[in-house]
Amino acid sequence: MTASLQTKQDRPNYFVVLAFKDSVTGKNKTKWISTGVPVKGNNKHLAKERMYEELAKYQRYQDDKVDFSIDTMFVAYLESWLVNMKHSIEPTTYEAYKRNIDQRIIPYFKPLKLSVRDVTPAHIQHFVNHCLETVSTNTVHRYLANISKCLNTAVKQNMIAFNPVSRIDKPKKVTYRGVKFYNGEQISELLKRSKGDALEIIILLTIFYGLRRSEVLGLKWDAVDFQNDNITIRHTVVPGKGVLHKKESTKNESSYDTMPMPEMIKAKLKSWKEKQAEYKLFQPSDYNKEEYVCTHANGVLIRPGYVSQHFKVLLKNINMPHIRFHDLRHSSASYLLSQGFSMKEIQTWLRHKDIQTTMNIYTHIDMSAQRGIAENLNAGFGKNFRHILDEY
Repeated sequence: MTASLQTKQDRPNYFVVLAFKDSVTGKNKTKWISTGVPVKGNNKHLAKERMYEELAKYQRYQDDKVDFSIDTMFVAYLESWLVNMKHSIEPTTYEAYKRNIDQRIIPYFKPLKLSVRDVTPAHIQHFVNHCLETVSTNTVHRYLANISKCLNTAVKQNMIAFNPVSRIDKPKKVTYRGVKFYNGEQISELLKRSKGDALEIIILLTIFYGLRRSEVLGLKWDAVDFQNDNITIRHTVVPGKGVLHKKESTKNESSYDTMPMPEMIKAKLKSWKEKQAEYKLFQPSDYNKEEYVCTHANGVLIRPGYVSQHFKVLLKNINMPHIRFHDLRHSSASYLLSQGFSMKEIQTWLRHKDIQTTMNIYTHIDMSAQRGIAENLNAGFGKNFRHILDEY
């Protein structure tokens, strides 16, 4: 590979002209690259420095067998990559990718007019700093994940030698500590006050099993085994853009599980199924036949948005502290902690993929246990070290 400086009549800047052999066809080719250095003035030495930089960069590309004759614009590549990803990921994941790329990533990079191989770690770092002015570090990490996956594909296709996202200083993720939950007395009050409400069975199952909203709504009668007294968590319902995604899968493999069904839950579910049968008798032609557990009186599945909105209204009507519907899952975990169950047991019950997730969320929420430790320590210190402490 060789490089030389050239000028064009209609252009004010020096150009680097690379001469190389195409790694695919074996034919000799040339590539013109603007240095951005003006021809006017005593600037040729600066243009030469730029030439040597470009020569070294493309020599590395050649050593890594990168096809640097490909000069696809980064924004166009992002859009085509997203289209290719559509059929290999979940619809809700695709919608999240598309939202991030369309609303944040493309608007930033489009004015820069960069090709894929022109994107440097500095460009990515500037993008991160720009985003941090308006969004959280965790949101920035989601943007970076999208860009990184896209550029990993470019590496595999020999368009670039390395992924520039791997060479930046990423902002530290913030661990969510704002967990709200109900204690045992509040759980009891909620169960009592929600009787007869549209969410009654949903609230009971969510608190007892610590289910996610998508899991409790996805529960079908074919997953409830009254003979063997168990429930299998295998269906989910997730809101999408104008549609409901009803999936025959859970969040992860550990979430797919068969849970025991004690007599109290069994009796409640049997009673609810009989109630649904009564509704069906009164409206045989209009009753929805999808066989979901959590439905309205016409058999239509209760939608995720309705659950969140109605739960908020319910809490206000019964004068209970506001928590999100998802916080019922946290309440379930907190109650298990207060009853002396270990983190490993809680991980299994909540079906977390690994125990670190359980530890990160729940180690700090059981204040009653911590107060017990403090009281025991206080008693021990008072008995054994009072004579020392009194000296201070």
